[in-house]
Amino acid sequence: MKRLVLACALGLGLSGCVLQQPSTPVGQLPPVQQPSHPRYAPPPGVKSHWNPGLGVYVVEGARDLYYRERIFYRWDGGWSWSSQAGGPWKETDSSGIPPGLFRQYQHR
Repeated sequence: MKRLVLACALGLGLSGCVLQQPSTPVGQLPPVQQPSHPRYAPPPGVKSHWNPGLGVYVVEGARDLYYRERIFYRWDGGWSWSSQAGGPWKETDSSGIPPGLFRQYQHR
């Protein structure tokens, strides 16, 4: 801080430097936005798009088929998973389903 003030005083004159206080109190910062781009690699062999609200790739041309971290997830009245888009499918409970995806189907 002292270096900034000194640099401003020497290089620009005191009128060239303005130190601003944050306009929002620290306890009231806005929520962090979830990135709109995925941090996971897309699924191999299928067309898909990233859905930031669900936190998964949505497989295009397939109903209720999703992908994240080398696992495909399918909703068909219950959850199942597979390492391939075409199965074979293994039934599972919701404990391993990505949270955003689980919330989407929670009340179905």
